[in-house]
Amino acid sequence: MKVIWNSKLVEREDVKIDMEDRGYQFADGLYEVIRVYNGILFTATQHVERLFTGAKKIELILPFTKEELIQLLKELIQENQIETGNIYLQVTRGVSSPRNHAYPEAEFTTPIFTATTTIVPRNLKMMKNGIKVITLPDMRWLHCDIKSISLLGNIMAKHEAHKKGKDEAILYRGNDVTECSASNISIIKNNILYTHPDGNLILPGITKAVILETARKTGMIVKEETFSLKELKEADEVFASSTTMEAMPVVEIDNELVGDGKRGPVVQLLQELYVAQIESECGLIH
Repeated sequence: MKVIWNSKLVEREDVKIDMEDRGYQFADGLYEVIRVYNGILFTATQHVERLFTGAKKIELILPFTKEELIQLLKELIQENQIETGNIYLQVTRGVSSPRNHAYPEAEFTTPIFTATTTIVPRNLKMMKNGIKVITLPDMRWLHCDIKSISLLGNIMAKHEAHKKGKDEAILYRGNDVTECSASNISIIKNNILYTHPDGNLILPGITKAVILETARKTGMIVKEETFSLKELKEADEVFASSTTMEAMPVVEIDNELVGDGKRGPVVQLLQELYVAQIESECGLIH
């Protein structure tokens, strides 16, 4: 299995990362996960744009253009013959010694880029049956719009859900729901779709953006505004969204059923619309 190390495709065992890489020492870096269907990158342009936006926010000069990066990722997919799966890509600020919290001057460090592929089929059973979640206070930092490799807060929330036998954790600040540990969250009430507006408190989800766009095209009312924990638990339907989840029904919150505990008609429609968007870019999927 080949991986990308900086600008080359190499065997995984040939990759060497210095122990003083700032990604290892400070989580000083960014990442993206891009879905692949039929060997074709889905929404690659949007993911790469988000990576470059994040890099600008942390003053990281990326070692490639957007076009060069996409071409490199396409070569990796082809080399590994990935039909349905994920590409995980990561870039750190690189090696800086002696260790210092402050950013090193750009001319004294070289960003380190890596990317790997994984075969991951679509989980059709889960997409039909839905997931069970808990709610937790959002204890993360205040720059959740940056897709940082520093994910300890997210990991702790996800692990808490795992310990309780659940699939995800929905996070809240004060009384406002923000997002999940590894996905965005939206609700349906009276056929209106509500989701937290983009900003520093949530990641601007690519999947969420696709879902909102397709929903609006059908005439559905979409409101990007905060909603409370009470509104979350009184919603007609709830769904999480992410690159790997697509549009995932939430059927139970804190051991209480959402609606009748089954995937609702609006979420099912949104799933169908999302698949149609995938197929418009990548061809028929199963």
